[in-house]
This record gives sequence, structure tokens and C-alpha cells, in this order.
Amino acid sequence: MKKILIVEDEEDIQELLKFFLEDNDYQTMIASDGIEAIDTFHRFQPDMILLDIMIPKIDGYAVCELIRKESKIPIIMILHYLMRLIN
Repeated sequence: MKKILIVEDEEDIQELLKFFLEDNDYQTMIASDGIEAIDTFHRFQPDMILLDIMIPKIDGYAVCELIRKESKIPIIMILHYLMRLIN
């Protein structure tokens, strides 16, 4: 089973992503801030990361930069805040 780390600080979006991924047979783990994301990345060893840019403590860009120094894991940046600006 493929493992996906969801890095998102908004609980409703966390749960939505978790529901859809687990419904499609992915194992998920959630981190709510940048520090937790780095720690969870090392412990969980995911196959892919869904990474919100606007997260507390360390922003998504910095998290991506830190992970990229040690891994070529696929990282998909979540830009959901743009939808708020459009609506």
C-alpha cells in the first residue's frame, strides 16, 4: 500500500484529503505544521507528500527545500488558498 503524507493545517481539508485517499487504498498520515511535517516525513517514510504552502511554524516552501536536500520523493504543493481569492 502506498503511503501519502498530508501536510495541511485546516482540519476540514485534512479530513477531505484523507477520506479520498484512503477510499482509494492509500495509507495516510497527517501533519499540521512544518516542524511536524519534517518529523513525520522521517518516521512515516511516505511515497509522496501533499504539501500546503501556507502552514504554521515552517512554511511549505521551506519544508519542501529541507526534504529535497535528502530525498527525491514526489511533492505536490497544495494551493487551495487561491480558491478563496477567486470566490
